Amino acid sequence: MARDRNSEDYTGPLKRLLLALFVLFLIALFLFWRIDSPRVERFRAQIVDAVVPNMDWAMAPVTAVVKIARDFRSYQQIYDQNQELRRELRQMTAWKEAAVQLEQENARLRDLNNVRLDPRLTYITGVVIADSGSPFRQSVLINVGSRDGIVDGWAAMDGIGLVGRISGVGANTSRVILLTDATSRIPAIIQPSGQRAIVTGDNSSAPPIDFLENPDLVRPGDRIVTSGDGEVFPPGLLIGQVAKDPGGRLRARLAADYERLEFLRILRDHGARRVREPSALILPEGDISAPIEPTDPAEGDGQ
Repeated sequence: MARDRNSEDYTGPLKRLLLALFVLFLIALFLFWRIDSPRVERFRAQIVDAVVPNMDWAMAPVTAVVKIARDFRSYQQIYDQNQELRRELRQMTAWKEAAVQLEQENARLRDLNNVRLDPRLTYITGVVIADSGSPFRQSVLINVGSRDGIVDGWAAMDGIGLVGRISGVGANTSRVILLTDATSRIPAIIQPSGQRAIVTGDNSSAPPIDFLENPDLVRPGDRIVTSGDGEVFPPGLLIGQVAKDPGGRLRARLAADYERLEFLRILRDHGARRVREPSALILPEGDISAPIEPTDPAEGDGQ
């Protein structure tokens, strides 16, 4: 017990003495390092040259930790930049899609402006707002109608070729029956042979060519245009080209792009014949050269 007490009595003062000496050493080192004298400066340089190279092993962990901290900050900055670039890339992708759509729309409008028509024909451009949505009826709805002067039966074209005809006119909208519809029958001329035919819709993308005068004169790739027979369509409107299916049947490869119908040009043909009464198509049996004039009922009674 006595030994423990004696050791405790000496330990406390020794710790305080060592602490005081360490503080005095630090104060002296601080003052020594602050002295501005050439001799002291040379002495400091000698100390640094002697101590620092031998302390590289002790500074290696500190250097590694500092480097790791710098790399972490660098990786964090790279991650933030990557996220920002991803956001900008998504925005640019959206802008790219919008630009592509505008470019396609501009190209179709340019095609509409470049179509060469009969100078006597005028036109109005409508936007396709809906399609039939049925495989048994090929038609589209456009945003022009009777208020725009649209008349039933007028031809509709896209930027390249004939698309169909007006069949049903409302005040603000009109329905266009496409050439591919099963009710469509278009009188046509095959060029350069001049053969007349009927392009008959069958709800397929390539309607067949029927009633050819001489099929031997027709070759795949020949041009198909409207003939103007029946005064339904103006003559010379491009329909497409002749093609042959695997079964050997002649079909029309349509010039119009039916996959992307957005704008249609409606041709104003005021000279076209309009059938207002079905009976106007029927001639008397007795004389086919001229229609019989209607008789007055009063004269019949007098006879």
